[in-house]
Amino acid sequence: MAEVKEVKYTDDNIRTLEGIEHIRRRPGMYIGRLGNGDNPGDGIYVLLKEIVDNSIDEYSMGFGKQVKIDIVGTEVTVRDYGRGIPLDSVVKATSQLNTGGKFDDSAFKKAVGLNGVGTKAVNACSSSFYVQSYRNGETSWASYAFGELKDSGKGPTTEKNGTYVRFTPDVELFGKYEYHNDYVETMVKNYSYLKKGLALVYNGTTYKSDNGLLDLINENLTETPLYAPIHLEDEDIEIVLTHGSAYGENISSFVNGQNTRDGGTHLAAFREAIAKTLKDFFKKDYKPEDCRQGVVGAVSVHIQEPIFEGQAKTKLGSTYMWEKELKDEDGKYIINEDGSRSIDRGPTIRAFINDFISRKLDNYLHMHKEIVPILEQKIRESQKEREEIAGIQKKTREKNKRANVYNRKLRDCRYHYNDKVAKDKEDFKEASSIFITEGDSASGTITKVRNANTQAVFSLRGKPINCYKESRRKVAENEELNLLISALGVEEDLADLRYNNIIVATDADDDGMHIRMLVLTFFMKYYPDLIRRAHVHILQTPLFRVHNKKETRYCYSIEEKEAAVKELKTGVEITRFKGLGEISSNEFVDFIGENMRLDLVKLSDEESIQDIMEFYMGANTIDRQNFIRQNLRSAEELEDVNI
Repeated sequence: MAEVKEVKYTDDNIRTLEGIEHIRRRPGMYIGRLGNGDNPGDGIYVLLKEIVDNSIDEYSMGFGKQVKIDIVGTEVTVRDYGRGIPLDSVVKATSQLNTGGKFDDSAFKKAVGLNGVGTKAVNACSSSFYVQSYRNGETSWASYAFGELKDSGKGPTTEKNGTYVRFTPDVELFGKYEYHNDYVETMVKNYSYLKKGLALVYNGTTYKSDNGLLDLINENLTETPLYAPIHLEDEDIEIVLTHGSAYGENISSFVNGQNTRDGGTHLAAFREAIAKTLKDFFKKDYKPEDCRQGVVGAVSVHIQEPIFEGQAKTKLGSTYMWEKELKDEDGKYIINEDGSRSIDRGPTIRAFINDFISRKLDNYLHMHKEIVPILEQKIRESQKEREEIAGIQKKTREKNKRANVYNRKLRDCRYHYNDKVAKDKEDFKEASSIFITEGDSASGTITKVRNANTQAVFSLRGKPINCYKESRRKVAENEELNLLISALGVEEDLADLRYNNIIVATDADDDGMHIRMLVLTFFMKYYPDLIRRAHVHILQTPLFRVHNKKETRYCYSIEEKEAAVKELKTGVEITRFKGLGEISSNEFVDFIGENMRLDLVKLSDEESIQDIMEFYMGANTIDRQNFIRQNLRSAEELEDVNI
């Protein structure tokens, strides 16, 4: 037995991390993922949101009608015209954890930032951070570097009231990062839709909405809806609803102006209320999925002290519209007989949304009878197709179970995205992934080196069918795609998705690229929300191994290969990888571990899925041939492609 070296554990090992040092040590606890800006959920966008949220909260309280946002390179500036941070609290509000004005309901109601962490997290995660507050002819400012206060001061000013923040995210934490304009623009547009009358000026362009969520839906529709969007509003809630001909659901959700990309209790209630109200209106037992098939909509609610799952605030966890601990006249908490504090709870979010939609939507349908037959025909068509497809899929699954195909195609992991696991398993949920590979060789390689806690492997056999060209019935009869749907867990509802990351891992050759396109076409046509919610990725694997006697480098592009050859100089050998199966398991471990490179599959609301699929997967047109020629790197590559 090997000798165990004694490690001393004394009082000197016990440390207290002061101020915001803990944020720099554990940034993921406060801003979620880090990332380089390629994903809309990356930390640099969370930092931007934390600052803008404060400005939005000022507008919500009736102060300031304009917010200016500028991003030049990696430097971000935000200027609002609200009340400004109280002058004696500028340093505290930007550097002391759990310090802020939003714990006081009289100063901020139904705000987004509530935990006294947001601005401090931005400060801690920035190489430089500057804040200046303007209040009634006086100003107070503070400057920081890596979260440490460098200078501060006060003085007179002629500036209008408000707050100015300038920061640069730290490359030590985020690496080489970049703000993508389309992500920031979408964020700014959403703010404008949710805060009617507020002008947001981003890099000189003004975004302002007069019709709220109705503008969001109308401006982002990529197909003609079956009927004009229904727009309903009341205190603390706003919804828009229509149906289109596409598959799946496309519903945006918001809480207090926050885009809850991953949904939560309010989105679940909205989806439930749509189905229930339509069933009651038509007095028929339609299935919820038939009522929602092809739905395009948005829901926004305002609640007091919302509880989000994670600092990134992309999923609402609150159950009630408000929860407040009661105090007596002396300001002491009122204690119940069992020793617990007395709490005043409002209606549940589910009951609030259900009541609103059941009343308002029912009234709307009675007043606009011209859309009733259109809506019911859509539901009936969905019901007919679903029942037909369900029968086909059931037979296919039974056949596959008898052949034990499913077990051989999926090497599952231990923890899944929809598991009801303890908080200490949240990292496992976020990391839960499924690699979709081609053939047994590639899947075998990945299976050997994967993290069995969080990484599953699904092996495709041959090429899937082109879903764009085939009927829904033909797709339902396809064994490969049926097994994939079952593995993902989305047979009945996307909420049952078992993996946070769906990773398409195909060879870097013609066949691999074709299989990748076929798989993505399947997701785009039948499960576009998986793409919209940033679940679908493409695995980058090295194209070349460049090595000499001293060093080995893996290169993902021709440029990287050429640079490696130049730097390694003498005795260089180059290996060109064409298939994942060619890469040994001891090499592959780095490519799906901490150094894994993923390309997010992006699909903005403005893009037409139909147009994209027609261009890439439809008839072989001159336009597509020209596109291929223009984007190939060389004549040699062109010769290898069969157009």
